[in-house]
Amino acid sequence: MDKRLRKAPCGFISINHDCYIIEVNDTFLEWMGYKQADLLGKHIESLLKPGTKMIFHSYFYPNINFNGCVEELFIKVKNQAGDEVPYLLNAKKVKQGDSEIIDCILVQMKRRIDYELELRATKKQMEEAYIEKNIAFEKLEQIYLEIEKKQIELMEMNSDLVTISNTDKLTGITNRRFFQEKLEQQVDLYQKEGKPFSFLIIDIDHFKKVNDTYGHQIGDIVLVKLATILKNIMRLEDVVSRFGGEEFTVILPATDIEKTISFAKKINQEVEEATWQETGSLTVSIGAATFTEQDTEISIIEKADRALYASKENGRNRSTHFIEL
Repeated sequence: MDKRLRKAPCGFISINHDCYIIEVNDTFLEWMGYKQADLLGKHIESLLKPGTKMIFHSYFYPNINFNGCVEELFIKVKNQAGDEVPYLLNAKKVKQGDSEIIDCILVQMKRRIDYELELRATKKQMEEAYIEKNIAFEKLEQIYLEIEKKQIELMEMNSDLVTISNTDKLTGITNRRFFQEKLEQQVDLYQKEGKPFSFLIIDIDHFKKVNDTYGHQIGDIVLVKLATILKNIMRLEDVVSRFGGEEFTVILPATDIEKTISFAKKINQEVEEATWQETGSLTVSIGAATFTEQDTEISIIEKADRALYASKENGRNRSTHFIEL
């Protein structure tokens, strides 16, 4: 490793095609309290807790394999003490001889934490000034202005981070992380108020053939166009997300079985009748399920997935509700 890269003001990790660590710079080791021997030869997921592993499986692996790069992925990495440290990760697949490796740059989110600590300290100063009543009005006004400024800066930083972590970079719709949060909210709402909701998994028929025949660039165009079609069909309260690869999910609040079946068939029709100049034609298969008292976040996904499998087994370009199995 180049000496300047070893001491660069950012973390650097290089992993092989199977995601085992083959290089790591001194900066990252110092930040995290590791030694070279602790990380070399270890799988990248050994640094991640379950929540972050899910992000890697749904976002990092598909993007690095499909696009060859990952940009501004917000993750948390375990240090030597087992504590999670927030980072922004950028990665790129590169050739090394006859094999491919993945270079990862990790930038600490320390600035955001510093802003929060600074804001807390400034508020404490203001409270002490009010209680003791011995600080001039001009100073109080200045402190207030500083607080307001830092609040705006912090809100902007948080907004950017939320957008990055919740948006699928290719299609512009929400990603699996955002979908998971909304699904949890819908389950909580059902348990508290008994409000029904339904769930769809949408899979592009023969998408591998699209990539093999027309190339991945056309495949990307197809994914973006399908995302646009789905957004245009959805109601304001519906949540459409890219689940991973060629799969999309839709959460349909306040939607019973009959309406769900009708809505899924409408999606089939809209996609089939759309103009697909790039591929000539395109269809999707859909699996649907409606939440019941016996369901959990996991079971509703499993039901929709089984219904999707039935749609594919029965000829594709169709919708199947779990209740029909």
